[in-house]
Amino acid sequence: MTTDNDAAAGVDALSYEEAREELVTTVRTLEAGNLTLEDSLRLWERGEALADRCQAWLDGAKDRLEKARAARDEQSED
Repeated sequence: MTTDNDAAAGVDALSYEEAREELVTTVRTLEAGNLTLEDSLRLWERGEALADRCQAWLDGAKDRLEKARAARDEQSED
């Protein structure tokens, strides 16, 4: 059986676009069925890791935008 570490292997190095594309492929594969239970679980775990990676990218982008807006607002007050 796979572990969370196995499923997440290499995910931290993926760009948002790479993680999203792999997640789309993973979901399609799961939806198509015809997998063993073990393969389904492995793909599900990988998909969870990919979704977490995408969310981390989006959260980081949101933080950057908020900081940029705050800096802009601070400059306009001066």
